Amino acid sequence: MITLKSKRELVAMEKSGAIIAGMHQGMKKLIKPGLSTWEIEEFGRQYIESHGGRAAQIGFEGFKYATTVSVNDEVAHAFPRKGLILKDGDLVKVDTVVELDGAYSDSAWSYAVGNVSPEVQKLMDVTLEALYIGIDQAQVGNRLGDIGAAINHFVEDEHGYGNVRDYIGHGIGPTMHEEPAVPHYGVAGRGLRLKPGMTITIEPMVNMGGFEVETSKEDGWTVRTIDGSWSAQYEHVVAITEDGPKILTSQDPIFDAKYLLK
Repeated sequence: MITLKSKRELVAMEKSGAIIAGMHQGMKKLIKPGLSTWEIEEFGRQYIESHGGRAAQIGFEGFKYATTVSVNDEVAHAFPRKGLILKDGDLVKVDTVVELDGAYSDSAWSYAVGNVSPEVQKLMDVTLEALYIGIDQAQVGNRLGDIGAAINHFVEDEHGYGNVRDYIGHGIGPTMHEEPAVPHYGVAGRGLRLKPGMTITIEPMVNMGGFEVETSKEDGWTVRTIDGSWSAQYEHVVAITEDGPKILTSQDPIFDAKYLLK
């Protein structure tokens, strides 16, 4: 089911999104060589709860943690681990979902650990730009295929990276996952037409190598690239409005000025 949100509901989701944004801003200062991924989990959960939110991933389909912390060739959904210590040059992705007074938000971000290689920095830059290319297509009257086609053309045709197909964006709020499914690939002009009040996640996962991924048979959650190439991800919650796409999880109001609710 697709729910169309009122302005009041969008404001509530933006308040939830502000908690995630603050958490990610804190991560930028926290993440460094020598840190365990469990310390990232502890920081994330404490930040969410101390700001009145609920870490909504806990208990979702049996998941036990407030965050997923995926490193290097881990694409998504990896558990935070006490024994996994970040090294200089690593690439870590942190994802979480926050519920605040019934309003949900969802955001993932990629972080360079210390000094990363030029190749890793380019992967991060391209993935972040792909996110905003997708957001720019989230216009009233456009179709879901316009978002996916724009992202896929930029990632694969222009840069030769692998654009993950197996995991995609989704509708969000009043539940964590709802319709519509939001692929990061597709055909322009095809798919569901976007309407005011829709709220969706756009969250491209981009691999240095091929787009193929596999899920760990050991824990049933961790997603890795099949070819061992490294992966980056960025994610925002976006509201479809008559005034254009509005980011509800913005970390930078200056950079995102044209995408904020008025």
